[in-house]
Amino acid sequence: MMELSQIYILILIITLLAIALVVFFVQKNKKKNRITTLTAFAFAFVIAGITFGDNRLIGYSLMGIGILLAVIDMIKSLRKK
Repeated sequence: MMELSQIYILILIITLLAIALVVFFVQKNKKKNRITTLTAFAFAFVIAGITFGDNRLIGYSLMGIGILLAVIDMIKSLRKK
């Protein structure tokens, strides 16, 4: 039987994937607001950090890398404008 924390993590992952799919399909026809490769890597690192959250050092490290990549992507996109 799954523990309650594992169920919460599973629900969170499913929700984040659903949001990513909705954003992907909504922005499918818009060329200027596409998800960049760096954003996809940031999202993947955050998901991996949530998945491996049992080991706090690994989980927080992966989430930190994902957030850092997201901030770098935001700065790059602001400089382009």
